[in-house]
Formats: sequence, C-alpha cells, structure tokens
Amino acid sequence: MSDAAEAPAAETAFDQIGGAERVQAVVDAFYDLMDTDPAYARLRAIHAPDLTPMRASLAGFLTGWLGGPRDWFAARPGVCMMSLHRSMPIDAELARQWTDAMGRALDQVGVEADMAEALREVFGRMSGNMTTR
Repeated sequence: MSDAAEAPAAETAFDQIGGAERVQAVVDAFYDLMDTDPAYARLRAIHAPDLTPMRASLAGFLTGWLGGPRDWFAARPGVCMMSLHRSMPIDAELARQWTDAMGRALDQVGVEADMAEALREVFGRMSGNMTTR
C-alpha cells in the first residue's frame, strides 16, 4: 500500500464546519438576521423581496468554496462572486453590514471559534473588495 493510500484525506473547512447542513444553517441565520434586524436594513433593501433563491445560491457557493461539493461552480462555469455583485451599489457600510451579519450567523450556529474568526477575516476582505465607492 502506498503512502498516499494510507494517508487520510485532509479535512476541509467544509468538513470542519459540519457539512452541508451546517453551511445551510449559517446561510439561513444570515438571511434571517438580514430580514429582521434593522441594523441590516440597507443590506436587505438591495436584495429581492423573496430571499429563497439567494439562500440556495449562497449555500451552494459557500459549500464549494469551503471545499465541499462544487455543484454551484459547475452550474456557473466562468462566473465569480465578484462579477455577480459588480452591478450592486456596495459601499463600505454595506460591506460592513454583510460581514457583521455573517459573523453573527457563524456565532448563532456555533461554528468553532477559530474557524469563525478565520472566516470573518476572509469575509471582511471579500466584502471590502466588492465595494464600488
């Protein structure tokens, strides 16, 4: 048996979070906060009234991005999250609202503290890079 066959597969962030159900729970907590907490009113206002498609899309994106099944990416070859948001009027305050709501969602779902902190940092950079002004 080769060393490669004996070595266990590296655990992905997707695995560490707890798989698809936990990713969906984070996404649901995020959109629930955005939908109900006045602190995210501006963020909510730039989204469609029905968040159902967004819940599915974000869960699919995060699943693949975190190292799980890449169905979202396979269904959208050549599409990136930055290009999908290019037409949205994202300023620093909206980026902050997104990052804050996602951080709260990670906490609500009980994502392990080190993983949640690492994701907050990455999400902060990602949302900051999407600002248009």
